[in-house]
Amino acid sequence: MRVASYNIQYSLGQDGRYDMARVLSAVRDADVICLQEVERNWHRSGMVDQPALIQELLPDRYAAYGSPFDVDASATDELGRLINRRRQFGQMTLSRWPILAARAHILPKLDTGRRFNMVTGALETIIAAPGGPLRLFNIHLSDASVEERLLQIEHLMGLLRHSSREGGVWNGSEADPAHWQTENPPPLPAEAMLLGDFNAEPGSAEYVAVTRGTRTARSLPDTAGDHHAFVDSWIAAGHQARRGITYRRNPAQLAEWDQRIDYCFLPLAWVPRLIGARIDAEATGSDHQPIWVELKG
Repeated sequence: MRVASYNIQYSLGQDGRYDMARVLSAVRDADVICLQEVERNWHRSGMVDQPALIQELLPDRYAAYGSPFDVDASATDELGRLINRRRQFGQMTLSRWPILAARAHILPKLDTGRRFNMVTGALETIIAAPGGPLRLFNIHLSDASVEERLLQIEHLMGLLRHSSREGGVWNGSEADPAHWQTENPPPLPAEAMLLGDFNAEPGSAEYVAVTRGTRTARSLPDTAGDHHAFVDSWIAAGHQARRGITYRRNPAQLAEWDQRIDYCFLPLAWVPRLIGARIDAEATGSDHQPIWVELKG
């Protein structure tokens, strides 16, 4: 099973051109594709409905889109009639196999005053993979501050800790199926894959918070059995932590050196399933590079 994650920067390539077909050509061979920074109704990208465009370009894939950022983009036509539109910005997950359930989670945000900052999120999906239900979180953490990212990681860890108490998008079998249009409740595996743009480098406080599964330094210490520790698939596959570039030097966005900030974090128990991990250094469809992970089953 091949899984790819790509922050597509709304299809704005390294040559300054918008080209969604080019973006998707870099990841279309993956079985599961996680995209970040997918938008609709932004002037910069031509007011295009990018989730619809992506489904048009990948018609053989199941798809789910979640937008934590949602603001007004309505207008009136030449006759004064309302055109109701929403400006959105979020994550999209595509799969060769059915996406049984999806939930869009809004992550904590801090007021940064005059510095631009926006709501970000995580799209949780349950995929009917051949080896059993696959639970993954397609994540885009904030670039605003370490403090904000630590709050967001703490929130994600809380979602995982509380899963067994909360259950899936629905549970129970006593409802009238004809009324609720339900079948069997979708599964909710306890373990999940975390992947996407974390806006933090190896060794950072955020990276440590994920790999140790902690509640972060601001919170109470973890108790035995009440944490989720994750493994950086890049390192587990035999690469060095500081090798590999997923975001190149970009002074315009305050990135003064090449960085690895896009990850696929695996539960410790999944490490024996890991076949390999790689970064596609040739892709030019975004300011990020796609990351790939291959798993057994």
